[in-house]
Amino acid sequence: METLGRRIAALRRERGLKQDELAAMLDISAQAVSKWENDQTCPDISALPKLAEILGVTVDELLSGRKEETQPAVQILPPAQRKDIKDMILRITVDSSEGDKVRVNLPVVLVQAALETGVKMPGLEISGSSALKDIDLQQVMTLIQQGVVGNLVEIESAGGDTVRVFVE
Repeated sequence: METLGRRIAALRRERGLKQDELAAMLDISAQAVSKWENDQTCPDISALPKLAEILGVTVDELLSGRKEETQPAVQILPPAQRKDIKDMILRITVDSSEGDKVRVNLPVVLVQAALETGVKMPGLEISGSSALKDIDLQQVMTLIQQGVVGNLVEIESAGGDTVRVFVE
């Protein structure tokens, strides 16, 4: 059975790091890293994000040992593999630098109907958020109709705001 300690040791070796190098990067002692790798102790929870970053994995992957399935950010599916538009979801997320989080999940068929009838999408006119104003939903629909799915737009502004448009 693969333990957390063994996983840390294997990932550290994959990165070509020695225990003392990893320890220095985390501002801890080499003995602490040795104890982790020998399953005598576990990393402090506050060290997990930095440890995972150094080892090139997510915290989930570090703890569970399961690799996250990575798919291309965007895929163009052949017609035979495409979902029906009524089964698709348009997800828009906005995380502001002030800590506000906005999540909009819309059935694609609703977006299509709104565009065809000229109805405004009130969920996209979020007060105080200019991040969504430049998203051209007609262009997004055109991409969806051509079989494009995945992470269509991902923007991180210099001010720390992030916007993501995803179709699944």
